[in-house]
Amino acid sequence: MMILPEIEIAVQAALDAGQSILTSYGQDIQPEYKSDNTPLTIADRSSHELILRQLEETGLPILSEEGIPVPYAERKAWSTFWMVDPLDGTREFLARNGEFTVNIALISEGQPVLGVIYAPAKGQLYFASTKIGAFYVDAPNDMIHSTERLIESALRMPFPGTHDSFRIVASRSHMDEKTLSYLERLRENNPDLDVLRCGSALKFCMVASGEINSYPRFSPTMEWDTAAGHAILNAAGRTLIDIVNGSELVYNKEDLHNPGFIAQ
Repeated sequence: MMILPEIEIAVQAALDAGQSILTSYGQDIQPEYKSDNTPLTIADRSSHELILRQLEETGLPILSEEGIPVPYAERKAWSTFWMVDPLDGTREFLARNGEFTVNIALISEGQPVLGVIYAPAKGQLYFASTKIGAFYVDAPNDMIHSTERLIESALRMPFPGTHDSFRIVASRSHMDEKTLSYLERLRENNPDLDVLRCGSALKFCMVASGEINSYPRFSPTMEWDTAAGHAILNAAGRTLIDIVNGSELVYNKEDLHNPGFIAQ
């Protein structure tokens, strides 16, 4: 497999950030709460700072959930930049269920062209680009400092094989009435509908791998919540569709909130 420099640096940044997060995982952490009532912990901050230092070496702009907000007047001129969620699934991190991730994406002309998602507590690494496709690798602790070794052991997605039931994944922490109504309508035509619940960007990876048919989301998300997963989906031949206009989600909008979407 051709190892792209951007993939290598993004994978290593995600792995290092994930190990930083694990140093405080399981501790009795008292989070702060941001204006949107989402939690913020020392793990979010340490992951952000570590990723920032590594990605700055590329010379590209960086937009991170935990970074200083960048006015649209400045970032609208960015043709290519990094978009980062240093700790996606902070609620899952605090709940100690392992379903949290580090998300790093490369955005070019409004589209995600590279994505890395690392779930450190599960030892799961996903990476993809439009040039090489989408891949998964078990990432045990004894391998995290050898990016080349990890990439060489990766498995291409989607995985072969099928499952009998129609499988949907939904948010563990953000289920809403619209999603519940959508699932009920699906169940009318798919009596064997199997609904799983999962936190963080792992849901995108489950669709990309072929384990899940679809992931609907109608409650609010931000661009950094979806960018890395979107890149992985597209590289695996899947889509992330804006339910308002029926096209792929776009990035670096003036308002960084996403519309509702369906990954499939």
